[in-house]
Amino acid sequence: MNTLTRFYVAAIGKLSFLDGLPPLLFRLILAPVMIIAGYNKLAISGDATGFFNNLLASPDAVQWFGNSEWGLGLPFPDLLAFLAGWSEFLGGWFLLLGLLTRFVSIPLMFTMVVAATSVHWHNGWFAIAPTNPDTSAAQVLDWLSIPGAKESLENSVEVQERIGKIRSIVDEHGFVDYLYEKGKPSILNNGIEFAAIYFAMLLSLFFTGGGRFVSVDYWLRRSVFKE
Repeated sequence: MNTLTRFYVAAIGKLSFLDGLPPLLFRLILAPVMIIAGYNKLAISGDATGFFNNLLASPDAVQWFGNSEWGLGLPFPDLLAFLAGWSEFLGGWFLLLGLLTRFVSIPLMFTMVVAATSVHWHNGWFAIAPTNPDTSAAQVLDWLSIPGAKESLENSVEVQERIGKIRSIVDEHGFVDYLYEKGKPSILNNGIEFAAIYFAMLLSLFFTGGGRFVSVDYWLRRSVFKE
């Protein structure tokens, strides 16, 4: 047993030089998502003229942040849209470089919490509604008697029925090859799934940093502390 333990520890130790790979992959996944999300909240994505105006939040984002009927209904929408936009836009570029990774992860985690609680929470977990209750992750939660799991499975049956009707209409009226060329139709559930996953990835980056060898942070730290 001791021999096996020593072998395991030695093997893991030899793999430690690759421990920067997971943070790198997280950064490469997160960066484009954050950059484009922030870009679309800022006036630079539209027709704003003048340097100062380009720094502000876009009018559409401000309306969405402030409108209580079809938007978020948040106070100070100009300020919040401005902060969210620049946090995501600049934070995404910083993540891509692995620069100040831990620092920029904090406001980005905050935006994910706001998005999950203010936009997606009432829609449940799934971003895309499962169409088969037998393969839905909610099946496992139902085994554990988690509240809401059974309702999610019942919703999958409803979704499956509606998708079937959509496909039958398409099959009947033609253009099947064209309409399905880019993928089959699905039902947007718009739950917290993506926001929660992005939050978990950012939380991991907060604790690990940008990653050994693959981030600007690593090389700056080496140059400062002469590692």
